[in-house]
Amino acid sequence: MTSSPAAQRRERILTAAIRQRLLDPDDALLAGFVDLDGVADSVAALQQAFPESVSVLHAFAAKANPLVPLLAELRGLGMGCEVASAGELAQALAAGFTPEQIVFDSPAKTRAELLHALELGAAVNADNFQELSRIDDILAARSSDSRIGVRINPQVGAGSIAHSSTATATSKFGIALEDDGNEERLLRAYQEHPWLTWVHAHVGSQGCPLDLIAQGIAKTVAFAEKVNAHVGRRQIVGIDIGGGLPVDFASDDTAPGFDLYLERLHAHAPALFTGEYRIVTEFGHSLLSKNGFIAAYVEYTKTAGHLPIAITHAGAQVAARTVFQPDSWPLRVTAHRPTGETKTGPLVPQDIAGPLCFAGDIIARAHPLPALVPGDLVAVLDTGAYSFSAPYHFNTLPEPAIYGARTDVDGNIQFELLRSAQTVDQLLTRSGG
Repeated sequence: MTSSPAAQRRERILTAAIRQRLLDPDDALLAGFVDLDGVADSVAALQQAFPESVSVLHAFAAKANPLVPLLAELRGLGMGCEVASAGELAQALAAGFTPEQIVFDSPAKTRAELLHALELGAAVNADNFQELSRIDDILAARSSDSRIGVRINPQVGAGSIAHSSTATATSKFGIALEDDGNEERLLRAYQEHPWLTWVHAHVGSQGCPLDLIAQGIAKTVAFAEKVNAHVGRRQIVGIDIGGGLPVDFASDDTAPGFDLYLERLHAHAPALFTGEYRIVTEFGHSLLSKNGFIAAYVEYTKTAGHLPIAITHAGAQVAARTVFQPDSWPLRVTAHRPTGETKTGPLVPQDIAGPLCFAGDIIARAHPLPALVPGDLVAVLDTGAYSFSAPYHFNTLPEPAIYGARTDVDGNIQFELLRSAQTVDQLLTRSGG
């Protein structure tokens, strides 16, 4: 069976990494890789999906992968940056984003964080009425160049994964638009605060169908038009529509693509594209997941209850979502020889286990692969987002090195260190040693 172009590219990256000893059975047992050529293609697909007639800032959701060199790469591709903490804000600034390219979202911004963001001039989306009041107090004492909006919850319902659905009736995010009195209170807030010129919504991500996302954005656009009619002027000039394009974890397919997302937005919220509103997007998962993978050596193999088990160096410390919520965040695994080439042979159901000391540290259960043996490698796919940014520190395992990979003009794979492997001294410092 012919492998996909994406699979061929992964194999080329993996074999090159082994030749350069970025992976080594005695020294570098685990590493992450980001396909920078694939990232550029994904960003281009997003940019090209939106019509030139609207002004759009595509702000990468830093939570998906906040490695500073990667953020700098995205900045060079024309992206902005959406941050959700003081740490992510610092990373965005270190990557070279200017304040006007940064959007600060968080449900728990402190006064100090708000003051810092407003002094910088980064965009701020207030999550609730109390935060809005706090911003009002700050602006009473100083001016700011920040674009300021309110995050609303359009309350359009949940997708198939509850914990990644953020527009439910009881979501912790934003101001619930349909709760008694909230719409009227919001209209008054916009009336009383001329500096309040944006509105923000995010419906969810994995598990949320495109029509549900588009319906939430349609309610947000309708709210913006209601505000402008209420105040008698075009006060809301921009709409932050969040992100949320789901990812296909079952194959190398990138569907649904940004073009289909735009088609559903046009169908549900045509007023978004009249040119009257500036737009911000906050995609992360859909830009990075398919463009990253983790490679780990197989240390031992065994059987238990007649089930083959491969003990590898990739577990919950690099794939916490998959280990703890495997039905919501399944990951594909491929088998490779010690040289990196894809392993062939009869498929054998086997557990792909990690190194952590608890029974549930399993990346994939009864996964059909050619029989693994010690010294082989497994590649854990679709981990460019929400893996490198979410280490799990149980058992005090070091965080692995992460490399960016791209193909040069001669067709050779070139690597760039995005994050060094964590040392034992750094581990000790982290634990108070």
